[in-house]
Amino acid sequence: MDWQSAIKGFQQYLKLEKSLSENSIEAYSRDIDKLRQYAEIQPDLIKPNTVNLNQLRLFIVWLNELGMIPSSQARILSGIKAFFKYLLIEDEIKADPSELLEAPKLQRKLPDTLSYEDINRLIAAIDLSRPDGVRNKAILEMLYSCGLRVSELTELKLSNLYLEIEFIKVTGKGNKERLVPIGASAIKALQQWLDYVRVHVPVKKGEEDFVFLNRRGSRLTRVFIFMVIKQLAETIGLKKKISPHTFRHSFATHLIEGGADLRAVQEMLGHESITTTEIYTHLDRDYLKSTIIQYHPRS
Repeated sequence: MDWQSAIKGFQQYLKLEKSLSENSIEAYSRDIDKLRQYAEIQPDLIKPNTVNLNQLRLFIVWLNELGMIPSSQARILSGIKAFFKYLLIEDEIKADPSELLEAPKLQRKLPDTLSYEDINRLIAAIDLSRPDGVRNKAILEMLYSCGLRVSELTELKLSNLYLEIEFIKVTGKGNKERLVPIGASAIKALQQWLDYVRVHVPVKKGEEDFVFLNRRGSRLTRVFIFMVIKQLAETIGLKKKISPHTFRHSFATHLIEGGADLRAVQEMLGHESITTTEIYTHLDRDYLKSTIIQYHPRS
C-alpha cells in the first residue's frame, strides 16, 4: 500500500462514512501528508501499513524540532489516530500503531473575547454610506448575535432565513443543521443589506441563494471576512488579535456571564457536548429564543 492511495481512501472514508465538510477533510489530509513527508525522507521505506509506534514517536519529535507548537502537534496526532483507525477498519493493518501514542502536554489557553463596548466600537467604525459597509455591518451583527462559525456565515442561504419567527437555519460541522435564534439588531442590519443593497448586486449563476455576496455577485470567502474584521480593528486601534471566531467566543461568554443556561448556549453554538460526559442535550426553540432575548446584550 502506497501513501497516495491510502490518503485518497481515507478522504473518501471521511466524506462518505463520517460526512465531514470539505474543510475538515482538507485539514485531516494535510496532517497525514506531514506523516507521509516524514516517512519518505527516512532511510527505511515506511509505508502506511508498516508504520510502528516507535516511528510515530520519532515523527512527533521531528515535529517538535521543526518548532511546531503543542496544540498543532495534538491536532496532527488526532488526524493520525483517525487515519490508522480507518486502515484498521479496512483490514489494511492488524493492529493500530497509534493506540499508545501520547499527545504533547497542552497549556489550556482561554480564547480572546471582546467587550460589549469593543463590539459597539467596531460596528460604529463601519462606513454605512458604502454598499459594502451595509453588508459588513450585517456580517458583524450576525457573527455576534448568532455565534456563527465563519464557514456557517459564508454558506448561509436565503432559503434558510426565517426572520418572521426570528430564527435562521445553519449547517455546522459534519453537515449538521440547527436552528439558531437571531436578535433584533441583527435582523435589522440583515434586512438593510437584503432590501437596499443585495437586490442591486448582479448575482453570479449558482450563487443566487447565498445571503452574503461580493460586488461581483459571488459568495464571500473566509479570508475576506478575516480581512474585514482586521481592518476594522486597525481603524479603532484595537490591540487585540481578533478574528471572526472572536465574535463567537464573545457571544457565548456574554450570554454565560449574563446568567444564561450552559445547555442553551451549547445548543446555539452547535456543540454536541459541554463536557465529555454531557452529550446531546437538546432544547426547544422557544427556550432558545427566550435565552437570547433575556441575556444577549443586543437584544
